[in-house]
Amino acid sequence: MKRRVFIIVLDSLGVGALPDAHLAGEENCHTLNHIIELAGGLDVPRLRAWGLGNMDTVQGLECAARPLAAYCRLAEVSPGKDTPTGHWEMMGCPLDFSFSVYEKEGFPIDFLERWVKTANLPGYLCNKSYSGTRVIADYGPEHLASGKPIVYTSADSVFQIAAHEESFGLGRLYEICKIARELLMPLNVGRVIARPFVGEPGSFTRSYNRHDYGIEPPTETVLDRLVKAGIETTGVGKIHDIFCGRGISRSILTQGNDDGMQRTIELAQELESGLIFVNLVDFDSLYGHRRDAPGYRKALEVFDGQLAELEAHLRPDDLVFLTADHGNDPAHTQTTDHTREHIPVVVGGPGVKNPINLGTRTSFADLGATVEEALGLTPVGPGESFLDRIT
Repeated sequence: MKRRVFIIVLDSLGVGALPDAHLAGEENCHTLNHIIELAGGLDVPRLRAWGLGNMDTVQGLECAARPLAAYCRLAEVSPGKDTPTGHWEMMGCPLDFSFSVYEKEGFPIDFLERWVKTANLPGYLCNKSYSGTRVIADYGPEHLASGKPIVYTSADSVFQIAAHEESFGLGRLYEICKIARELLMPLNVGRVIARPFVGEPGSFTRSYNRHDYGIEPPTETVLDRLVKAGIETTGVGKIHDIFCGRGISRSILTQGNDDGMQRTIELAQELESGLIFVNLVDFDSLYGHRRDAPGYRKALEVFDGQLAELEAHLRPDDLVFLTADHGNDPAHTQTTDHTREHIPVVVGGPGVKNPINLGTRTSFADLGATVEEALGLTPVGPGESFLDRIT
């Protein structure tokens, strides 16, 4: 089959609290609605035409009289609200366990001592739950003076290591992250993240040389089956890191949203068939975690123009799935962490013949099953394909 399928993850664009969100105090969260409310509107003519404003629970965005795309919300069956869990369930690998988090107490001292010794470090700084931009502002000067890397975490299962690209060295940062990844395996930690930064005290900024060291999905995914069937899968952005490269035929690293969409548009002009799986991380890292609703609004409006450009290069059977992996509500100011929400799925492109409201469905895995069937395979579950309802 010569069809191309695009999955574009607008990282963190949640559309309403999940039924169990109250357990984390997030029962009123709705990332999209609160962006619109706090930023004073949202000017996205293509997303509106595709039917984003018609989706259940979405408010403040004009409905399309005749949407061009099919749309629905997906609920998450896996526990948690992090990036790997959301993407894995999307690709047919829901989890029945939670990763360990160290938000309250920091990482165990015995682990940190083993890591410092194994990596031959002079020590470490912080070991607390912290905002990624604040932690380099607060600890960056001491890091430069001491050579000690900054370690911090969040409500996600992450061991994040920040270091200055020039004084500490990017290669050295990656090396100590790999050591930490191995030592953390018995602690069931989802990701080790290299967080390089540049600049001088008072003006430190994080660079795009971030790298995630995760673990592989515990079961077979849609990506694995596509590759086994000889169907090319291209990961754009941090998709490779999320799946540890498994089920990815080709990987393209990017420098943020604009670069990611430019590479996606180029792929739409080049590739004959297969899956193009894109993560646009800036929505989450630059705006969601910063609780920056105006910035998030602007980024969505820029993306809307890029979507129109992508549409110009679509072929007769192409499908484009716009989705998210969790929420990050700018109105949820108790923390700067992800929020546990439904995700949107808006399916457009020439391959959509029946642009309908599919309501709210029970698992992110329905997206993967639909993609699998669209690329010529028989879905094996756990998701339920809705391809026949839209094509």
